[in-house]
Amino acid sequence: MERVVNQERRRALRAAGLLTSGALLAGCVSRVHETPPFAPEPSFAAADAAVCDAIDAGACPGAVLAVGRSGRIVHSAVFGRRAVTPVAELMTWDTVFDMASLTKPMITALAIMQLVEQGKLDVDQPLARYLPDFAANGKATITLRLLLTHYSGLPPDLALDRPWSGRAQAWRRVVAAAPIHPPGETFVYSDINFIALGFLVERISGRTLPEYAATHILTPLGMKDSALLPGAPTRARVAPTQFDEHGVMLRGVVHDPTARRMGGYAGHAGLFSTATDVATYSTALLDRRAGRDSRFPLSRGTLTMMTTPQQPAGRAEQRGFGWDISSRYATPRGERFSQESFGHTGFTGTSLWIDPKNDCFVTLLTNRVHPDGHGGVVRLRKDVATAVARSLSI
Repeated sequence: MERVVNQERRRALRAAGLLTSGALLAGCVSRVHETPPFAPEPSFAAADAAVCDAIDAGACPGAVLAVGRSGRIVHSAVFGRRAVTPVAELMTWDTVFDMASLTKPMITALAIMQLVEQGKLDVDQPLARYLPDFAANGKATITLRLLLTHYSGLPPDLALDRPWSGRAQAWRRVVAAAPIHPPGETFVYSDINFIALGFLVERISGRTLPEYAATHILTPLGMKDSALLPGAPTRARVAPTQFDEHGVMLRGVVHDPTARRMGGYAGHAGLFSTATDVATYSTALLDRRAGRDSRFPLSRGTLTMMTTPQQPAGRAEQRGFGWDISSRYATPRGERFSQESFGHTGFTGTSLWIDPKNDCFVTLLTNRVHPDGHGGVVRLRKDVATAVARSLSI
């Protein structure tokens, strides 16, 4: 059951200085799900107002916010517009977002850990043990652990200054890449790490990454609107991102230029999903971490390992396997979520933060790159997380 926030509440928010008239004109709408029986319903007005203010300031055209706790969605809200060009569209709860780098933990790292559980991979073995060509140019000692935690020393991305396309050419460029720091010494957030891991999943499983994800992750979790390479039925609900190099608005086609050259998906980008599906994923993850019944496709022990610090000893930037815990990019933690919490962001404006200690999560999905790439939601993620945590009495 949903309760739509009415004009009286909006007037109250505005009177309290929590909602601007410009944000109302942008189409800010909030829908709040009922909390569990006998639990007092917290007010998420401050989080909602932060999103509306950000839209008013041009940080993003629209957003979808979901907060979960103890197995329930306790707050959900829809704001602004899904598209501003070529035709304006209001944001909807079932909007499909290009999740960008959330592909890394939600799909690729999870797939790696599933294969670890099956005894097919070892995180402390070099990638070259499984893909021998990878050893070239000083990469022979780079282990799966270093790739998963971004301590491989590899540069941030494959070069795009010259024309190339296809997965075979991408792999040749991964092989040609050389570390810019000694492996294990320095944290460098690198898409190459997860491009390589995506190839590893395909090699070991014998399936393409979209096939593997659908069979072993998305379908078991019941994530019906999620996919790498989304199909035509969901395309009309996809939030468009930017104009590509040919002047075509990207919609249902991956925004990341490297993944786009690789055929629309890779280990670092390519997942499309909705707030409902991200909430489903997060709830199942929290249930598994807590030892409750869960469909999450990983054991409790392996999941705990995956979501706790796994970086090399003595290194300050804390990373799990695929997940950010405490690094320069951990702004979606806000000021109040526990030090045990973890999450990730996506370049397109998506984010997810999960706190097992407090049994809660917050996902904020925005279309901040639409239509020209000039939006920015780094501050908004922090503000929303802090406001949500206060509402949950954390």
